[in-house]
Amino acid sequence: MDDTQRAFLDELLTTPSPSGFETRGQRVWVDYVSQFADRVETDAYGNAIAVHEGDPTVDTSFAIGGHADEIGFIVRDIVDDGFLRIARVGGSDRTVSKGQHVTVHTDDGPVQGVIGQTAIHLREGDEEYEDISEQFVDVGAEDEDDAEDLVAVGDPVTFSSEIQELANTRVAARGMDNRVGTWVAAEALRRAAAAGADATVYAVSTVQEEVGLKGAQMVGFDLDPDAYVAVDVTHATDNPDVATSNRGPVELSEGPVVGRGSANHPTLVELARESGDADDVDFQLQAAGSRTGTDADGVFTQRGGVPSLNIGIPNRYMHTPVEVVDTEDLDAVADLCAGMAERAGEHAPFSVEI
Repeated sequence: MDDTQRAFLDELLTTPSPSGFETRGQRVWVDYVSQFADRVETDAYGNAIAVHEGDPTVDTSFAIGGHADEIGFIVRDIVDDGFLRIARVGGSDRTVSKGQHVTVHTDDGPVQGVIGQTAIHLREGDEEYEDISEQFVDVGAEDEDDAEDLVAVGDPVTFSSEIQELANTRVAARGMDNRVGTWVAAEALRRAAAAGADATVYAVSTVQEEVGLKGAQMVGFDLDPDAYVAVDVTHATDNPDVATSNRGPVELSEGPVVGRGSANHPTLVELARESGDADDVDFQLQAAGSRTGTDADGVFTQRGGVPSLNIGIPNRYMHTPVEVVDTEDLDAVADLCAGMAERAGEHAPFSVEI
């Protein structure tokens, strides 16, 4: 990853993009891909698609997508004493939210706050974590009128954590899920275009994955590609406190994770494995018996069936403010997806033999 690619990643990670409020993050993505894509399009809800036209005589289209949105909160109510009641945006974890710095993103700019946590001295015993709906944000307002001058019901809220460099090539930040996937989609397109891929290659950055794969369903129907690779984070279960029953084969720094089962189309699995072997990209395998939990689930049933594959990026501590990935994994996933795009025409049409 060179300095330009890293600067793009950092800008994605530091630009707030909660589900339903992805516009700023999508602008960062569009500006980057516009430097090398043949064209860039957006739709009514802000899904973004960058295109490498390829060879016009090759009738194969291959899409690589990540989702732009991050989990967070939304202002649900402003109460008499000036505190804000909040609701979840996506799968926010009540066990990590209290005592955190947050930013309320208002029409007039950011407002800083904290999610209150009663001091240990004043708590009675080991109280259970309250539901998000029972937690509150303190923005320093004196009363309801004061708070209403600062924020409005419906303003999105995100954690205020910054990017932290860890040892080796590992990085911690909020919202790795899934700005790293949109980074991969953009970089895979750039690399496939530089290699002169014959297929039409799409890089996609979808909206509202965290609230039900909504953007993927829109894109899957409208774009109707011959194949779709959904790049998303997946659980690296190599940290000490993961229960034995939840441990799996995925480790940080061990490369892309190719899903098998459910929505993962066998021909695309074969293409991924072939590309990894041919390009010396180490990869891991992961079972998906019922669902992938990614945009692949939203795309593959569109238009009578769009062959889809989930490729995972190993990620520790998902849905916390301190998600950890290895930037070498990101490069490896981009290389794998670019290699698949280059070979797409050799494997099309993507269908199983009966």
